[in-house]
Amino acid sequence: MILPIFVQGETILGTFKTIRDGVVFTNKRIIAINIQGLTGKKKDFTSLPYSKIQAFSIESAGVFDLDSELELWFSGLGKVRLEFVSNANVSEIARIISSFVL
Repeated sequence: MILPIFVQGETILGTFKTIRDGVVFTNKRIIAINIQGLTGKKKDFTSLPYSKIQAFSIESAGVFDLDSELELWFSGLGKVRLEFVSNANVSEIARIISSFVL
C-alpha cells in the first residue's frame, strides 16, 4: 500500500504497529500511517524526513503502562508523538533513527 509513494532507491528498514495505526521506517524517512474512521478504509500517510529531526525520545513499556512511546522533534513542524504496542523493539527504533540523525 505504501510502495507507490516510495522514491527511487528507498527501502523498508522496519515496520511497527502502534495502538491502531502503523509506522514504517525507510532508509529515507519515517512514514506514519493513521487509520481513520470506524471501518479503517481511509488512511493518512505522513512523511517525516530524518533530515528534519532535531531530537528524539523513546520510552519503553512498563508494568502498568503497556505501550512504548516515541517523541520526535522536527524543525518547522514541532513534536510528533507515536505510541507502539508493548512488544515493539524500542532499541531497534532508536538504532534506526540514530543511524540517520547522529
